[in-house]
Amino acid sequence: MATVLQNYINGEWCNAAAADYLDVINPATTEVLASVPLSSASDLDRAAEAAATAFKTWRRTPATDRIQYLFKLKALLDEHFEDLAQTITQECGKTLAESKGEMRRAIENVEVACGIPILMQGYNSEDIARGIDEIMIRQPIGVAAVIAPFNFPGMIPFWFLPYAIACGNTYIIKPSEKVPLTMQKVMHLIAQTGLPNGVVNLVNGAKDVVDAILDHPAIRAVSFVGSTPVARYVYSRAAANGKRAQCQGGAKNPVIVLPDADIAMTTRILADSAFGCAGQRCLAASIAVTVGDARKTFTEAIADAAQSRKVGYGLEDGVQMGPVITAQSRDRIVSAIQKGTDEGATVLVDGREPAVPGYEQGYFVRPTILQNIDPAGEIARTEIFGPVLSLIHLETIDDAIALVNQGQYGNMACLFTSSGAAARKFRYEAEAGNIGINIGVAAPMAFFPFSGWKDSFFGDLHGQGHQAIEFFTQTKVVVERWQDWSRQF
Repeated sequence: MATVLQNYINGEWCNAAAADYLDVINPATTEVLASVPLSSASDLDRAAEAAATAFKTWRRTPATDRIQYLFKLKALLDEHFEDLAQTITQECGKTLAESKGEMRRAIENVEVACGIPILMQGYNSEDIARGIDEIMIRQPIGVAAVIAPFNFPGMIPFWFLPYAIACGNTYIIKPSEKVPLTMQKVMHLIAQTGLPNGVVNLVNGAKDVVDAILDHPAIRAVSFVGSTPVARYVYSRAAANGKRAQCQGGAKNPVIVLPDADIAMTTRILADSAFGCAGQRCLAASIAVTVGDARKTFTEAIADAAQSRKVGYGLEDGVQMGPVITAQSRDRIVSAIQKGTDEGATVLVDGREPAVPGYEQGYFVRPTILQNIDPAGEIARTEIFGPVLSLIHLETIDDAIALVNQGQYGNMACLFTSSGAAARKFRYEAEAGNIGINIGVAAPMAFFPFSGWKDSFFGDLHGQGHQAIEFFTQTKVVVERWQDWSRQF
């Protein structure tokens, strides 16, 4: 019988008040790894109350003392690095190398958050008027929560968690019900740091828990990463209840290849971008736009790269791409490919016959390339979230930038070129929050914000770096007069 997962509330592991459970499935082997409870609103209420109580004392803990727990957590994450990476591969499907890269990014955020005593400092001015000083200070906002997606179970919670608690807030993690095991293990490590009870809590579940987070009066801020329709829902409901919200949505990331690009390098990088993590990431290349003479050489090269990519179980040596997360995701991706052909696209590389020896029941879709797609068609506008790359050819960089900017999303846009002038033009004109120049996955380091524009982001302040600190604090301005009481009036 599969292990039934528990919630972690107020420093204790506890059973959920759940009527239903879901199997956690290895998408490559279809092995049942665990059973996750679909917790109730009452479970979330307990976690929120515990976090609110803990906040009263945690906020008064000096920042230099708060970050000591992060130093301990960083050491524990390093110590258990291999096990955490393997867990990500088992429940999420990506290759072990990709899982290790994910955990490195998680740890980087812990390292940056250890600088909170400097990073959250305010500022002051003496004598704004005679004998009057003015000070701006940052204070924590209270209880915050993250609603995490399935595609990066180890990394994405760390875009928010370490900054929140280092700034003096308390926290609730709601991992994706598809991939709850990684955060279960992380929560065991957090408990080993000796962090006071209630500072970090974990509640498993699905929409009932999400709605409870969005409605609970004690929760002041919500972070979300997922699809655009759900991001819009979370943002609207959170805002209606007076909460801060930062909601990362979907993407349809265009990449432009100019004739002066290094085609060998470009192909290698774009194949990793489009097909890495089976295309299940919000910074995956979705559309490759060739300009002028780049068309023939790049098309041939990317087709060869797609066909030669080794697909299989991510824990096996040499595997370059794993499965997608569920059978439903696989079927949706296959349907999207068919939709593209219905709109007139031709299939250059077809990944719809994905049988992997030894893993015939796994949720695999091989790398797929569509060409001659309609730039105004649904397949060019809709996020597929799978290993599907669409090719479009245009004659000028201006036409290509216009295509980039006409889309509803603005998560990432990239350019491959040897021209500094072209790179500067693209950087200035492209309407996206994350820009890559000769980079296929423009993922910001932990000390920069993970940006996003248009329908790729709802809110103001992004995760990571300084913007995370601003999100998890509120400013207070103090105006002081200290008179010389011997003064004669």
